[in-house]
Amino acid sequence: MHIVTTIAGSDSGGGAGIQADLKTFQELKVFGTSVITALTAQNTLGVSDVLPIEVSFVEKQLKALIEDFSISAIKTGMLFSSEIIQSIAHILAEVNIPLIVDPVMIAKGGESLLQQEAIEALRNYLLPLATIVTPNIPEAETLSGRKINSIADIKEVAQILLQTGVQCVVMKGGHLEDICHATDYVFFQDGGSFSMQSTRIATANTHGTGCTFSAALTAFLGLGLPIEKAIEEAKKFIQLAITHDLSIGNGHGPTNHFAYQQYKDSCEVIIHET
Repeated sequence: MHIVTTIAGSDSGGGAGIQADLKTFQELKVFGTSVITALTAQNTLGVSDVLPIEVSFVEKQLKALIEDFSISAIKTGMLFSSEIIQSIAHILAEVNIPLIVDPVMIAKGGESLLQQEAIEALRNYLLPLATIVTPNIPEAETLSGRKINSIADIKEVAQILLQTGVQCVVMKGGHLEDICHATDYVFFQDGGSFSMQSTRIATANTHGTGCTFSAALTAFLGLGLPIEKAIEEAKKFIQLAITHDLSIGNGHGPTNHFAYQQYKDSCEVIIHET
């Protein structure tokens, strides 16, 4: 049994955060463990409140898992504060476990899920330890301090992020103005790169897409897939989760974490070397 860990916030609406991660892990047949960094009161209409967990208790959760389990991959999601980021980075620096960083900053409804001073901590303490970072366009702009308006900008920002020490950058292109396709861009420390293109789905039910994609990536890496293959399969997982949505709630509904096993043979992702 392959064991993976998510370090993230709890989403009471079940579409993102810890809940989305554990559903994804279960769907991909890895054993999910968790470290909760904050509690949120939220639904598909937005976040009404956030209650951060004491830093010392976040540390105790993570140490308890590392002491007992042979963890094959770890992901981080909503980390909320610079204090939490620095504390988990200090612990993760002592272990040799693949780390996927999903730099969660803003909820679908626009609410901030990361304090401003935590952005620098994320860049300085966590990215140097990361195997993969998975920002969307706004998150990549915030982490790099550069605006993205073109493919050339994407490449430049990716290089800035790679300079932090992260081994691979997956730039999610859902925010790009392409009405037909959703294209993600992947860049490696060794200079290699490729893009992944899928059909853009017209839907408001995209709550938790970033969490779900990074959780699938964590699961596939935990299962031992090569990085390139794990990224491609994670793209298929989220594409199917969006395509076969659940139409739950009255706002930005969740994706369907249960679609992959049923529909994976029908999903097409076009890979382009760049």
